[in-house]
Amino acid sequence: MLLAGSSAVKADQLIDNKVAVFAALNKVTARISTLEIPLGQAQKFGALTIVPKVCHTRPPTEPPSTTSFIEVKERKLDGSQHRLFSGWVFAENPGVHAVEHPVYDVWLTNCKIPVAGVATSKSPKLRRRRTRVRSRRR
Repeated sequence: MLLAGSSAVKADQLIDNKVAVFAALNKVTARISTLEIPLGQAQKFGALTIVPKVCHTRPPTEPPSTTSFIEVKERKLDGSQHRLFSGWVFAENPGVHAVEHPVYDVWLTNCKIPVAGVATSKSPKLRRRRTRVRSRRR
């Protein structure tokens, strides 16, 4: 069983995180950037504005599943913005719901900083065995 703060977390529950981590590719320059965006805050990447709403991970004892709900808007040359993408993205399967744009690619890679710290509980009966190494004096 895992502990989160003072309450127990079931293995099938999701862990809420404060920061979503994305990889972003500019296809013109072939540069990949890492974007660490706090939830609810907007970050610009070229003509795109990316806003993650939630970012979930699973406990380390479960199969990996990192998901985020994001909104991506594109700025046009006249200054107007239109919504390019709004939906769930998956780190383990980035092609399922991808941000499609002729110049930019954006995909989720990870989530960081759990809202409630996650720690594994250890049985008090587990103890390390200590072995002494005795040196012989001659």
